[in-house]
Amino acid sequence: MATAPHPQSTDELFHALRENHQRPYGRTRTVTAEELVDAAERFAEPVPLIHALLELQEAYTYGSDPRKSPVVFARLLTLFDEQPDAFDERLRAQLFWRFKWVANALRALPEIPLASLRQWLTEMRDRYEKEGLGLQPYYGQAYQLAVHVGEDTTLAYELWAGRRRTPHSDCEACEICERALYRVAAGDDERALEVWAPVLAGKESCQEEPARSVSHALLPLLRTGHADRARELHLAGYRACRRNPSMAGEVGRHLEFCALTGNEARGLELLAENRNLFDEVDSPLDQLDFLTGVEVLLRRVEGLGHGELPVAGYAGRAWTVAGLCAEVRGRGDGIAARFDTRNGTSAQSGRRTARLDRAPLLDALELALRTRGLDELAPGDAAGVAGARGAGVAVSVSRAVSALPEELPELIGRARELDEEGHPDARACWARLRGLVAARDYAHPEDPAVGPYGRLCADLLSDEAYRAAERGDYASAVDLHEEAAGLYEDAGAPDDVVLARACALLAAAEAAGEGGEGEAEVKAAGLADAHAAVVRLHEEATGLAPYVEGRLLRLRASALGVRLQTSGDPAHAAVVFAEADLLQEFATRHGLATQVSGAMLLRAGTYALSGDLPAAVAEIDALRDRLASDGPAWHLPRALGLRGRLQLGLRDVAAAHADLAEGLRLAAAWPADAVDTSRLHADLAQTCLHLGRPDEALTHLTRSAEVDLRDGKRVDAFCTYSNAAQLCLDLGRIEDSIALLDSLLGEPDVIGGELDDRLVAQLRLLRARALHAGDDLKAATAEFVALAAESAGWDDDPGSHAMIAAETAMILAEAGEFDRAGEVAGRALAAHALSPRYELISNCLRELARLRAQQQGPDGLAAALAHLDEAGRVADAARAAGFQPVGRSLETALAYEHGRVHAYVGAYEDALAALEKALALLGEPGAEEGGAGEWAECVRLSGAVEGIYLERPAPALVRLDAAVARLTALGHLEECEPLASLAAQLRDEG
Repeated sequence: MATAPHPQSTDELFHALRENHQRPYGRTRTVTAEELVDAAERFAEPVPLIHALLELQEAYTYGSDPRKSPVVFARLLTLFDEQPDAFDERLRAQLFWRFKWVANALRALPEIPLASLRQWLTEMRDRYEKEGLGLQPYYGQAYQLAVHVGEDTTLAYELWAGRRRTPHSDCEACEICERALYRVAAGDDERALEVWAPVLAGKESCQEEPARSVSHALLPLLRTGHADRARELHLAGYRACRRNPSMAGEVGRHLEFCALTGNEARGLELLAENRNLFDEVDSPLDQLDFLTGVEVLLRRVEGLGHGELPVAGYAGRAWTVAGLCAEVRGRGDGIAARFDTRNGTSAQSGRRTARLDRAPLLDALELALRTRGLDELAPGDAAGVAGARGAGVAVSVSRAVSALPEELPELIGRARELDEEGHPDARACWARLRGLVAARDYAHPEDPAVGPYGRLCADLLSDEAYRAAERGDYASAVDLHEEAAGLYEDAGAPDDVVLARACALLAAAEAAGEGGEGEAEVKAAGLADAHAAVVRLHEEATGLAPYVEGRLLRLRASALGVRLQTSGDPAHAAVVFAEADLLQEFATRHGLATQVSGAMLLRAGTYALSGDLPAAVAEIDALRDRLASDGPAWHLPRALGLRGRLQLGLRDVAAAHADLAEGLRLAAAWPADAVDTSRLHADLAQTCLHLGRPDEALTHLTRSAEVDLRDGKRVDAFCTYSNAAQLCLDLGRIEDSIALLDSLLGEPDVIGGELDDRLVAQLRLLRARALHAGDDLKAATAEFVALAAESAGWDDDPGSHAMIAAETAMILAEAGEFDRAGEVAGRALAAHALSPRYELISNCLRELARLRAQQQGPDGLAAALAHLDEAGRVADAARAAGFQPVGRSLETALAYEHGRVHAYVGAYEDALAALEKALALLGEPGAEEGGAGEWAECVRLSGAVEGIYLERPAPALVRLDAAVARLTALGHLEECEPLASLAAQLRDEG
């Protein structure tokens, strides 16, 4: 099927060739290039056909299809021999450059005889000599063939490396890589890294570099003790080659790196991301390189006892690690044997064996913020945990649970006993029971103490309901509690019926109004109704066991506590205190330590919500003393967590950190979800940011997200990971941010569209910003454009679309695509009209104006001024609406931008007038922080325009000296530096 209309003229053909050249390498580009060759042949003109054939050969070469590249080049060579005048200087240069492409392609095909490879190199040498071209490129290919075959490379290396480079030599970056690999082969990693330095630092690059060099340098860096640098390069280098068939070997080396640094789980994640390479790589040499890296990883995983893990592999069947490892081993050995047969040596098999036999270089190297072990990827752990996962209940344990009873009646009794106590270990018992009950051979014990099978099923449903509520899935919790109530009723357990129905009432109230208008009001009213209904249930029930009555009182108090939290109405606090006092008195009288603690926690929280933080701290201190003496010990981490949050509210950050850190230390003794370990980590992250310890904060954020993931709270986890990625970006750890976001966006529920689409869009937006910060403008632009198109359909949230469209317009303008930028900015303005974003839209329009003037000079002035006029209308509307921007006014920012725009186009008098207007609007700076920097920058630019471009240094110096004196007197010494520097420059030049 045609991928594009057939060009009807040579102009259309060249336009189509240019468009195709912008596409990424892959099947679409290759098929289009084939069609364009067919179209070019219809014109019966050699030049269009030459251009089309060159495009097709490039598509084959970088699409990892080496068999077809030489065929296309043969046609080009025939055209050159028959019609040399059709090749201008540029086409002739391309033709002779590509002799190397053919040599590489033939070398990658084991069916091509070694004699044919040598014959082609002879042809290359003869052609170069005939054209009067230097032979260094020929000797480079001869050296690479010697390396491939496994011959002594000493002479071949000297004949190549000792010659002066020519215009047809491989690029500097590629040659650096070859010279470095020569040192690696000689066992001199240190010297190799010295040679590689310009490429690894980004000073030399090309189509394949530095990604190729990075993949080869990872292990030498580890061997020489530069693990941090290896980690950094792995993150950046992998992103440059992932899913690219022409860089399959590089991907394989990154997988090997993961396997040798204790990052097997990350390796499997990257393998899944590159599953396309199993079927899309046509080059046998690239296949061999890729499969060997895959096998290193799979052998390592299998050797660690995880051979049954599911893994991504060849299409058409499901694979385990062990199964895919055997398949890859067979294929890899077969390809290596074919090369050895062709070459008459064992070089390829020997290199493969050396890689496969290499021992891990580090036990553990944290490559990514999102760290996972192989155990977390297991399809099933102990039967109980597996059963819990299968039922949608995640089990998260920070320490080993006490040994569970082996006998079924004792296990059931133990689970119920712990559940009555509110002990965290109850959930491990229920998880174990869930697995046993699900087994086909389960036989319920005939024991009066155990009760009927239906009661046990109800117990399991109740436990599952509690877990659903903890995850925020209140609708499921309601259904589960109601189903459990029915089974309890059938089993003759009236106390449990009352408790299950009360829990269902509260869960239904929590779910009320979710996502609708007036959600808080609806929920608050529902909670009040739920409280009344639970009170009626409580009053109508008779003969309740104390622990059941204590739970009912706790539910009553909780309903009112959540209502207070939802409404924020201080008038709702008194009834919460009353219910908490009732619960505490009852629990104290009946020795229910868990409920006493719950009542005191509720009182402390109510004080905090009422704004009385000192009273809340006093309540928590009393609770802490009680917990230390009477327990329950598992409430201490929660109590300390609340105390830490209260100290944050009181602005005692050091005390907050101490409480939270102690809470986290104690939490390690209990299941993470029972003591809210995730919240402790999140609060510690916030505290560390206040203390100026952002790296520690980042660690706590990722740990918080990991706990939430294990507990099945995926939305919470992804939100926390998003915050971690943003913090990485703020800290300049761009590759860490991108790697984390790539990992999240590769999750099955994200790919399958199961996760909230707005949350996914937020992750993608953050990734686009990170790509832009990492100077990957092409990738960032593509992501921004896609998000802008998708968000255009968010009729319920035009403000977010305005934000995304505005950022997209600025990115397009930065890339020089001003027409598209204007169209997208128009959509941002339309969305802004529905949901105003004055400052954002003003920023966008001013940036479009600046970029127009900067890139197009006087030719772009009219369009730039049109953008500024629109920004002026936005500023007028903002002022009329009473909008107050953060920092300088929109009018001030607009005047400053007029100054910059006119300066870019050489209209310096207009620029100076606009900047003076901006200074007048800004006003003189004060001693406070914030405004001095903007004022100083405006003075600096005014001084530069006046003193340098208008050649009036005297008034410029008066302006600058006065500004320096004022800023110095106010203590803004840092802001003085650029002004003093410009003044010194003007004096030197004067």
